[in-house]
Amino acid sequence: MHIPDGLLPSSVYISGYAITGGVTWYSLRQIRKKSNPQAEIPQASLLTAAFFVSSLIHIPIPPTSIHFVLNGLMGIVLGYYAFPAILIGLFFQAVMFGHGGIAALGMNAAMMGIPALLASSVFRFSNPLERKQKTWTGICAFIAGSGAIALSASIFTLVTLATISDSIDAQAERTITLLALGGYGIQALLEGIFTVMVVSFLVRVKPELLDC
Repeated sequence: MHIPDGLLPSSVYISGYAITGGVTWYSLRQIRKKSNPQAEIPQASLLTAAFFVSSLIHIPIPPTSIHFVLNGLMGIVLGYYAFPAILIGLFFQAVMFGHGGIAALGMNAAMMGIPALLASSVFRFSNPLERKQKTWTGICAFIAGSGAIALSASIFTLVTLATISDSIDAQAERTITLLALGGYGIQALLEGIFTVMVVSFLVRVKPELLDC
């Protein structure tokens, strides 16, 4: 789902950096309001590593393949820490493996990070932990996990189709992008199920990790 360098006009990449800069500033501002902002850095680092490694595990879904993004799960567990964590993970993915690129870093961070923050808001607004109902907690976790990746895929598709450069075969790129939507639908389902599994486990063994 990474947008590569050179695919879109420069103005889109600049806009991506502007959006990412603003959201990063807001997230860090909210983090600083916590009584002990450093307390959650270890779990943020752990999930940043998981986000980084997940890009290397590909699941073949003909005619393409997918890999877990985990932005919904990161939003649920990390709250406002999720956006800078995703930004850092994407930076290392671009530098070390060429996933995305430095020019596209801002757009990719906004595309994956903003849905993570929305997933966090949806999960906490529904207040599943206070209700102490396993079924409701699972439903909220599934919506947050699958919804985050579905929103990221929608942003990717809309931005790509609306602003694709004239220097490449736009029709072929549109066809490939639309075909990939089927894979993203399956990915959203898988990520929703995986998010439910992880959240259910954390509720049993360490529910304080979900109180961000």
